[in-house]
Amino acid sequence: MRFSRFLSGSSYDLAIDLGTVNTVVYLRNRGIVLNEPSVVALETLNGVSRVRAIGAEAKLMLGKTPDNVSTIRPMRDGVIADIDVAEQMIKYFIGKAGGGSRKFGRGPEIAISIPSSATQVERRAIQQATSNAGARKVYLIEESMAAAIGAGLRVIDPLGAMVVDIGGGTTEVAILSLRGLAYSASVRVGGDRMDEAIASGIRRKHNLMIGEVTAERIKVEIGTAQMPPDGVGAVMRVRGRDLVKGMPAEVEVSQGEIAQFLSDLVAQIVEATLSALEKAEPELASDIYDQGIVMTGGGSLLADLDEVLSKATGLPVVVADNALMCVANGAGRALEDSEYRGVMADV
Repeated sequence: MRFSRFLSGSSYDLAIDLGTVNTVVYLRNRGIVLNEPSVVALETLNGVSRVRAIGAEAKLMLGKTPDNVSTIRPMRDGVIADIDVAEQMIKYFIGKAGGGSRKFGRGPEIAISIPSSATQVERRAIQQATSNAGARKVYLIEESMAAAIGAGLRVIDPLGAMVVDIGGGTTEVAILSLRGLAYSASVRVGGDRMDEAIASGIRRKHNLMIGEVTAERIKVEIGTAQMPPDGVGAVMRVRGRDLVKGMPAEVEVSQGEIAQFLSDLVAQIVEATLSALEKAEPELASDIYDQGIVMTGGGSLLADLDEVLSKATGLPVVVADNALMCVANGAGRALEDSEYRGVMADV
């Protein structure tokens, strides 16, 4: 009996936020132990491809590789786009986080987050890749549920709560109560689309081609969800390749320009939030009126996005503490705490 209890919960069990941009790993009883880019560098020699680098090392190679090396993101819009590469990436992160097979050849139990819009085929792909990477048992947990738990919302109580989780590939909007989703929707808007919009806007307006790393840096440093009062705001010098001359060049971009480039995506997030509120049951709507909306995920850190959402809904909107880690922390708590186990799907 004591032996079976010892096997039922391993200190090497993991919760994984397998994101389009970053993968965050939570180790049972330890907390967050890994946060690295979801990027893999593949090297091809004599027609055979092999993994050259994964994670932070691979991201450093983005846009700077020779012809025989390519950098890819095996995740797209929160789901697996390349199952073989994703499997190798997950296996690498499991090992690096300290969750590989241990005594008796047992792999860890793994709770892994999925978008609410994931199809059964996409869910099976995530489950298969995680099992093949060494998991003994795989649990799936909706990203919005994990985000709400990680943000400290009491999703197990008969109390309506609303979360807007803006990740790299998707924005998850959900109303939660009693361990379940009363409403959930997923829109394909996230940090990646914001970076693409910035790069595209600069290309159109300044005839300058920039890479995704530069676009992400612009978003972090001067990105904003609403136009500055003077229409300009902060400015930043950006380098890339002039599309007319074909030479390296530098231009100055303003915060007002970036707000303009992002306006359509911000509008889609606002629309998804308003749609959720319109569909909320009256009692849940009453709770949300009292509690407000909680934002999580890296995209929630875009300057003034909480203010834009608050103005559109008329509700208080707060960005969760440690917003980037909410999904991983929530999935980890669901794995550790029997009170929350029911929110995970056993596959």
